[in-house]
Amino acid sequence: MARFLAAHGWAGAAPRPLAGDASFRRYYRLAEAGRRAVVMDAPPPHEAVGPFVAIAGALRRLGLSAPEIYAADAAHGFLLIEDFGDDTYTRLLAGGADETELYALAIDTLIALHRAVAESGLPELPSYDAARLLGEAALLTDWYAPAVLGRPLAAAAREDYLGLWRGLLTLAELPPPTLVLRDYHVDNLMLLSGRDGVKRCGLLDFQDAVIGPASYDVVSLIEDARRDVRADLRCAMTERYLAAFPRLDAGLFRRSAAILAAQRNCKIIGIFTRLAKRDGKPAYLGHIPRVWRLLDEDLRAPELAPLAAWLDRHLPPPTRRVPA
Repeated sequence: MARFLAAHGWAGAAPRPLAGDASFRRYYRLAEAGRRAVVMDAPPPHEAVGPFVAIAGALRRLGLSAPEIYAADAAHGFLLIEDFGDDTYTRLLAGGADETELYALAIDTLIALHRAVAESGLPELPSYDAARLLGEAALLTDWYAPAVLGRPLAAAAREDYLGLWRGLLTLAELPPPTLVLRDYHVDNLMLLSGRDGVKRCGLLDFQDAVIGPASYDVVSLIEDARRDVRADLRCAMTERYLAAFPRLDAGLFRRSAAILAAQRNCKIIGIFTRLAKRDGKPAYLGHIPRVWRLLDEDLRAPELAPLAAWLDRHLPPPTRRVPA
């Protein structure tokens, strides 16, 4: 890192650690002589900086605020990027900021993104196809179930679960496809001063973006695994999005959103368990009760009744707890 910084005009700078995330990436702030930047340390082979660079450029070309890339060393996993400051949505909300205003800006940013993609065409990114979504849903059976049951789930039960998802994911399709950022929630959004419109919403952690249904990032925002979002606000933000696309079939959108919300919450329960069991990061386990509450709400959708029955049979309510 010192050699990388020296090569790009930051010799002798003292990187100050910033908050990390659930990945192997780490971030450091540089401040010297009135200038600021952030260093991303994404160690190969666990991480790659190429997707972040490419998608940041695509987002900026679409008129949104992703960090500018000042320098890159892909071989060693370093980026020197624009510093968006400290006003994350998470910090602002904890300090009493207007929740409705911030969420409305986030929804408006998604609206602007989806409109821009519709006009300019889809970027070349992987498809959020059934195979990828199915693999994510399986994290519940492969990591969480053994952790709370004390034994691996029976192979036949796992296959039944995946079979249910195969049918559901067909119903979740929502043409036309668009750019899906995947981790679109308050931890990865910032309020930027000195910018207008949706450019006030700074975007972070988008390197895993794919092409898929527009409903996914909406539910990622309003069904937040890390904080409670009021039911009336969730409803209002969904209506705000739908009002911007009057030709979009609202019924199909809601069906897609319910299915993908359930898929995402099954995935998150599995991921948080894996972070504790495999990666030694148990702090995320504390969010699992909230994610189960969200999943229970999702399961009220008629299409999800078979999945609800499977969960009642194989992971009944007494087992829906934080793993030891």
